[in-house]
Parts: sequence; structure tokens; C-alpha cells
Amino acid sequence: MADLQFEKKDSMERIEAHLRLLTEEIGERSVRTWDQHARARDAVYEHFEHLGLQPIFETYDYEGRSVSNVIAEINPGTNSSPRYIVGAHYDTVAGTVGADDNASGVAVLLELATVLQQNRALLQNGPSIRLVAFALEEPPVFLTRFMGSKVHARTMKANQERLDGMICLEMVGYTCHQKGCQSYPFPLNLMDYPETGDFIGIVGNLSSRRFVAALMDAFDKNPALPAISLNVPFNGWLTPAIRLSDHASFWDQGFKAVMITDTAFYRNPHYHLPSDTMETLDIDFMAELVRSLLLFFNDGNGKEGPANRSSS
Repeated sequence: MADLQFEKKDSMERIEAHLRLLTEEIGERSVRTWDQHARARDAVYEHFEHLGLQPIFETYDYEGRSVSNVIAEINPGTNSSPRYIVGAHYDTVAGTVGADDNASGVAVLLELATVLQQNRALLQNGPSIRLVAFALEEPPVFLTRFMGSKVHARTMKANQERLDGMICLEMVGYTCHQKGCQSYPFPLNLMDYPETGDFIGIVGNLSSRRFVAALMDAFDKNPALPAISLNVPFNGWLTPAIRLSDHASFWDQGFKAVMITDTAFYRNPHYHLPSDTMETLDIDFMAELVRSLLLFFNDGNGKEGPANRSSS
């Protein structure tokens, strides 16, 4: 990677450490394990602080309990700089330590923060990047106004904040390599998509198609991580499975957003089960995702690509 500092072995070791902390040392991070949920929140805050960032809590009430999104800004830039959010939820569904869902997203978020800081001199004239660990996404909070991403997106809209694109990291650590192990929702299952799950998916709505194209242009420069893109009409309401994460909160407020995903239960048989443990994850795959994201933020300062790029 020309000019950029990225040591894959070191990145993999840090990702593994983040996964171990979240899934083995902390464990389940659901609404029934509030102490562990708070430990995950604090671990994210401490990592951002350790990197020299100035994290803050975005605290709100959920059924009489205070919960917090954790926010850090990298390279605030100028008013003319592109402005992006990268986010992942740190809670789990009850009964699982949630390695893929969603310790994988949080681990990539934390490692991305590390490599962005390592390359801050090169990126100082690049985009402003807000990193957000969302407090609540899983049931019983899902689809309610208490989702951390809904709180953040509503606040941004109310404050008329500029946002050039939101990247949701949702289950990004599982791969499968046997023919037929990858499935798709209707009508995508009728199309010519890969039958093996060794790619990362980038899913946007129609208003985000330039954003998707820019990400694909950057990701194509990393041949170690195949990427497939999709743009859906009507904010994904015709394919509800595509709305099952934090990107939809931003779509609903009129912001451009994408979900970066390993396709969740269309690939991973451990979805929402106790068997969703870190031993099932592909850490090499996750490190390559960090590399691809770093390429995006360095490539043309993260500017949008042509709208007419076709989805794969």
C-alpha cells in the first residue's frame, strides 16, 4: 500500500485482542447484562482515548437507564472537507457473546481508528471521520426510537449537520468457502451472485449510489478482499432484510449511508446463537476490510465516484 502505513500481522493481532476482550472477557452485552454492556462501552471509550482522541458519550434514556453511544472524531478537517461516519453497534442479542454480531464490526471500528491515527499525517488534508459505537441495536430495542443509531441520526438532522456518507459495519467477520454456502434474499437469489461467502458486501440505497461507487473504486484496489455492491430502491423496504442494521436509521433521515456486511444469516449459521464465538471468525478477512477502508479514506480524500457505476 503505497505511502500508507499498514502492517497486516499487527492489525490481525489487534483485531484478535479486541474480539477476545468483547466476547470472552466481557461476554454477552445485551439489555439483560447491563454491567457487561457498560464494560463494552467503557472499553471503546478507553481505546479511543488511548489513541489520543477525545471521545465523548452521547447519553440517552432507555426505560429509566442511561445508555451511551461512544463518539470520537478523527481529522476534523475544514468546512469544505468530506464528512463521514463509521459506526457499529456494541450490544448483542440475549444469550450470545455476539462475535460476528457485532464484535466483528466493533473490532474493525477500533482497528480502523488505530490505522487512521497511524496515518494521520498523510490524511490531514483528507476527510473528517466520526467513529461511533452505537449502544443499542438488537431486540427488544430494534426498530424502536431507542436504537443508538436512530438517536444519533435524529440529532444530526435536528442540528442540520453535514454528512457525506455513513458506513455501517454490520457482521463483517464470517466467511465460508464451500459452493452453496452463500444464500441471498429474494429476488437477489435469482441473480448471478457468488455461491461462496468469501466477499464483503456494500449495500446502499439509490441516493447513496455515488457513495457506493466511490467505496467500490477504493475496495477494488485491494484484490485480497473481493467486494460486491448493491443499490436498493425505496430505502430497502421491498427487501426488509437489507434494512436490518444501523444504516437504515440514516436512510430514514435522508442521509447517504451504506451497510458493509458479510451478509449475516445469509452466510453465517451462528447468527443470534450461543455458537457465535470468535473461533468462527476470519481475522485475516477483517484485517483486509480495515485495509480497504483505509484506501477509501486516502483515495481522493474519500470523494464520491461516478453515479453510473454498475453494481456487481
